[in-house]
Amino acid sequence: MKELVQIERVGPVAVLTLNRPERHNSLVPELLEDLLRHLEKIQAEPEIRVALLQANGRSFSTGGDVGGFVAHLGGIEEYALRIVGLLNQTIISLLNLPFPVVAAVQGIVTGGSMGLVLACDLVLAAPEVTFTPYYSIVGFSPDGGWTAMLPAIIGAKRAAAILMQNKSITTEEALAWGLVDKIVDCEQIQPEALRVAEDIASKKQGSIHHTKRLLLDDQSNLARRLEEERRRFVKQIVTVEAQAGMAAFLDRRQA
Repeated sequence: MKELVQIERVGPVAVLTLNRPERHNSLVPELLEDLLRHLEKIQAEPEIRVALLQANGRSFSTGGDVGGFVAHLGGIEEYALRIVGLLNQTIISLLNLPFPVVAAVQGIVTGGSMGLVLACDLVLAAPEVTFTPYYSIVGFSPDGGWTAMLPAIIGAKRAAAILMQNKSITTEEALAWGLVDKIVDCEQIQPEALRVAEDIASKKQGSIHHTKRLLLDDQSNLARRLEEERRRFVKQIVTVEAQAGMAAFLDRRQA
């Protein structure tokens, strides 16, 4: 059976690789469950000092698989509760790791997959990368921290304009706004991200651990806001507007 998330140890670095490239690493429950299992495992390994999150293929991750939602129309409320709940658990798990997480974003990020990026401590991105919500196009309510986490980084007014007008955040904008820490050529991004991870792993780990904990916002408040994203996502996805939007989105993709 194919591993939807691959894991490799490189010295003190745990490398986690999203491995659904034929579907642009779009999110399905099985992928998120695999990622959560790996996160739980590495959290308990004292020799791990840094995690590196990366992806295979042209895209980093394109959010919830719209085809997966359509395939579960008969029980879409339950499916949406499950997948957004798993995404929220993954975000919290990444934040709660006792060591930093570095992201190597080599391709586009859309929808709820933004949460995987927002939950990382340092983010390297290729020049071609864009971050696009798509919620107002498909007819979904935002999830993945677009409202719960992004405004604290780039500002509420800017986040509102991006979400409501479906604007893409370019890599240059992401760097200027503090969403991305460094721009690296696509061919070099994974080796450079590993170098950064190894550099952090060489530092005093008590200092690194306390730095991460001190920089985090109130976790109880974040969990509440992510749960509110899930509640509204489920409320919206059962509407005629959202279901027509999903059908139109898939028609455009298949045209």
